[in-house]
Amino acid sequence: MPHPTPWLEFEALVDLLRDRQAVVLSGAGVSTESGIPDYRGPNTRDKEREPIRHDAFVGDAGKRQHYWARSAIGWPSFREAVPNAGHRALARLEEAGHIRGIITQNVDRLHQKAGSSRVVELHGALADVRCLSCRQTVSREAVQDALLDANPGWTDRAAAVAPDGDADLPRSVTRDFSVPACPACDGVLKPDVVFFGGRVPAERVDAAWSLLGEADALLVTGSSLTVYSGYRFVRHAAETDRPVGIVNLGNTRGDDLAQVHVEGKTGAVLPALSDALGG
Repeated sequence: MPHPTPWLEFEALVDLLRDRQAVVLSGAGVSTESGIPDYRGPNTRDKEREPIRHDAFVGDAGKRQHYWARSAIGWPSFREAVPNAGHRALARLEEAGHIRGIITQNVDRLHQKAGSSRVVELHGALADVRCLSCRQTVSREAVQDALLDANPGWTDRAAAVAPDGDADLPRSVTRDFSVPACPACDGVLKPDVVFFGGRVPAERVDAAWSLLGEADALLVTGSSLTVYSGYRFVRHAAETDRPVGIVNLGNTRGDDLAQVHVEGKTGAVLPALSDALGG
């Protein structure tokens, strides 16, 4: 049976991690095999879409309306996604002591569903919604119920699933969509995630730096490292003499700083890595 990855690169990655404890930086490529589309993967580059930006959501009621209308359709499939072999392999590697934990750029909580216990959600999680006024947190499920109560039959519409629990709908069909307010103060509800152009909360950044500080290697999985919020950890690892290994389909911004890049799907490479390391 052929090895699922290029042999020399894979063996180099095994050697890099064999006697080290790594922290994992995970990106959207880990979750695409669970049916969650990404923004910049090899299958989406020809149809890149502009994600909602923080300032637009906060400052434009029409854009908030359009976002929630699309999200009401996209949320059910996002919520029902299940961990794939890559997620499960990382959980095994943590249990076996080969990795200290995961810094994830994903907002789907599939790492936790797979059994990983130490996960820093750098960009938050779509399962949580926060009021911009009183800061109360509401579950996304509760918001979904309110969205559908206010817009009966809305989810009967057909729409293509898009990244991060979104769906493709034209603005022309969302203009009459009713958006519920915060149940506590009637304020504006926003998914508790970092939209493009927003800032990662300081406490999450601090937790990520603390976790990386426990490791003597960094393993990047399923990320092109285009976004600086993830790339900075690769830079720091290189500056502090922590070797960097990358598993990703396609080139990444951090390739010049890495000791090895294994080209392949995380759902194939990570289980093989777990088997090789005894995880």
